Amino acid sequence: MTKMKLAILGSGPAGYTAAIYAARAGWKPLVFAGPEPGGQLINTTDVGNFPGFPEDILGPELMERMQKQAERFGATVVPTSITKVDFRQQPFWLWAEKDAYQAEAVIIATGAATRWLGLPSEQRLRGKGVSSCATCDGFFFKGKDVAVVGGGDAAMEEALYLTKFASSITILVRGDALRASNIMVARAKANTKISFRLQTEVADVQGETKVTGLRLKNTVTNSTEDLKVQGMFVAIGHVPNTALFQEYLQVNKRGYLAVTDQVMTSIPGIFVAGDVQDYRYRQAISAAGWGCMAALEAEKYLEMLHHQKHGRL
Repeated sequence: MTKMKLAILGSGPAGYTAAIYAARAGWKPLVFAGPEPGGQLINTTDVGNFPGFPEDILGPELMERMQKQAERFGATVVPTSITKVDFRQQPFWLWAEKDAYQAEAVIIATGAATRWLGLPSEQRLRGKGVSSCATCDGFFFKGKDVAVVGGGDAAMEEALYLTKFASSITILVRGDALRASNIMVARAKANTKISFRLQTEVADVQGETKVTGLRLKNTVTNSTEDLKVQGMFVAIGHVPNTALFQEYLQVNKRGYLAVTDQVMTSIPGIFVAGDVQDYRYRQAISAAGWGCMAALEAEKYLEMLHHQKHGRL
């Protein structure tokens, strides 16, 4: 069994930023990298909106730099996932397969996973025309035709943002009606660049090294046709990685971890950062900001524990 002051679960921008701040403060955190080391950015080709990089940087390279920075200050990255926790009392218990750990404080930065369509061609072309983030990748589709998959507010937001760059945006909806709020639907319909295809699903993403089109299927007649586009943005929601913690921590109505104040949970010593609690922004820079805040709060908590153990308040 390994004892530590601070455990950080997750190795995306939130987890690594928390590790940088905590390590610089001298707490020597252990970062459990999780099932997808580097988080969602590991599947992003060009990142052009992260401050400090006037030229685009590859997502994996950015995460590698964050990891090296955290390690330089004394963080240790463990290439494994925590599979079980016990938050009933402090110090908190964590298990990675057969290995047990005890931590006086925990930062949960396990992120959220994009809901994908589940097509092999979709996964093959991720980062090559297939995206789940218009604010991240919209810039690369200047003058191009793109499709947005989804009928909710997120899809309308993606489509409206893409009108800044793309020539045309086709919103593809499986059902016979849009689920988005009236105001978002009205805004989308008012934009001449946006068109709608209801009762339509994507059967295949076409292209070898980049997206060249979509094979569409009518959900009523089962007939198919091809749509020429150079990009597809999937906006059918995200799944926060919270299942491991729901026995001890509350989630909100969207399924994200609930906080009592910014990054603090209902359990003193358990903090959250990034997309595991942020359903609104979902950006690398905002996740990094949450990581910073979580580390600063964890530092205050650990200092309080230290003073209590030594008889000082």
